[in-house]
Amino acid sequence: MNYRKIVSFLGVIMMIIGVSMLLPIFWSLYYGDADWSVFLLSSLITCLLGYLAFKTKIEDEEFHHREALIVVTFSWVLAAVFGALPYLLSGVLTSFADGFFETMSGFTTTGASVFQDVEALPHGILFWRSLTQWLGGMGIVVLLVAILSTIGNSGIQMFWAEAPGAAKDKIRPRISESAKILWYTYLIMTFIETVLLWLLGMPLFDALCHTFSSVATGGFSTKNASLGFYENSAIYWVITIFMFMSGANFALYYQVIRGKSPLIFWKDEEFKFYSLIVFFFGACITVDLILKMGYGSWGVAVQDAFFHVVSIITTTGYAITDYAFWTPFAQGILVVLTFIGSCSGSTSGAIKVGRLMVIIKQMMLEFRKVIHPKAIFHLKIDGKAVPADMVMSILQFFFIYISIAVFGTLFMAFLGLDLVSAFTSVVAALGNVGPGLEKVGPMANYSFLPDAGKYLLSFLMMLGRLELYTVIVLLIPAFWRYRN
Repeated sequence: MNYRKIVSFLGVIMMIIGVSMLLPIFWSLYYGDADWSVFLLSSLITCLLGYLAFKTKIEDEEFHHREALIVVTFSWVLAAVFGALPYLLSGVLTSFADGFFETMSGFTTTGASVFQDVEALPHGILFWRSLTQWLGGMGIVVLLVAILSTIGNSGIQMFWAEAPGAAKDKIRPRISESAKILWYTYLIMTFIETVLLWLLGMPLFDALCHTFSSVATGGFSTKNASLGFYENSAIYWVITIFMFMSGANFALYYQVIRGKSPLIFWKDEEFKFYSLIVFFFGACITVDLILKMGYGSWGVAVQDAFFHVVSIITTTGYAITDYAFWTPFAQGILVVLTFIGSCSGSTSGAIKVGRLMVIIKQMMLEFRKVIHPKAIFHLKIDGKAVPADMVMSILQFFFIYISIAVFGTLFMAFLGLDLVSAFTSVVAALGNVGPGLEKVGPMANYSFLPDAGKYLLSFLMMLGRLELYTVIVLLIPAFWRYRN
């Protein structure tokens, strides 16, 4: 195990985070807030420790898959630890558990918060909250690979360990180039949405913060009422569209940039199924709002239904109305979407549509085998056969995911939460969604939880963001005993 090289890469991650802490200083000075010195101090501490860690590197050391897994997992832990410094040093949070929870929620694009009044926060802190989500959306390790273009095999190992599900056959062999193009796409989407929101009347600061959170499918807002504060249908639809776009596989955007037709989206089976789920459940909730909730306008019903369907399936967690008062049918749909998530290779969390497709198709194949026991069937996605070992891996993933949700719910119930709050807080954290129901509803927060609950949910956020295996394998003793 090359611990020095591991520490060295972690040092680079810390320096990236430290440099990022300088960006909120502009907004602090612009609005005359006093928290600029907090970000300067936090940046100096993080960059200094990161530089000292980086200097432990020994050239030409080998770097294997195990080391990549360690770097990726501990990158998120260190991001949460050092990213909490601005909150703690400024005094807006006094508990390390709260700071760790808020920062982990940011970097994992979960959007769960312990702040009861975000509008009372300094602008630098508000910007930092949204920036953590934007950095975490595409992945701080992918950013590292994009910056260090000569990273070689080390970059390949870390890219596939951390990149959000991008299909290998859709990405170029040069990992550094792939990472750069993914980030260029991310930047272009960020720029376009920011300009649109600004033109629609949202202040530039708010437009930038909400863009950071929506393209990263994170959900942090600068307003206590989330996006419901603006009461602007045009803003709602722009953010709905960009959340939906961010729920698509970024590898498809990569292919369009490389010269393929945009029709490639409609040829992708996963994207078509993702779109079908959005439109079907959006229509179901629209009808429910009209018939049972007394919505007098079809336009408002469609707007509210599709906004929240897209917000939840992409695991963004934004709200424009308190759906805690919707019917059990509508709330049940949103809970189901919390498990599903959007496409593989997107910035969202949860199980992902691609895995759900495989599970459904495998189930149908089993039914056909019962009817035709001697026939040979192959499970195919986009016309290509899915290997049996991949199908088994997805089924195992699903079993582990549900098991973690069950045991996590029991633990939160043990801490004193009612069953609905316990269950939805766990699935919202594991799926990187943010809001749940009851005590952790869309207009509530997580400040009331005991520290044990905050640490558990923080761990589940990281577990969900790294799609289980990357983290769980580090908990197996044999992982540390094995020699390359």
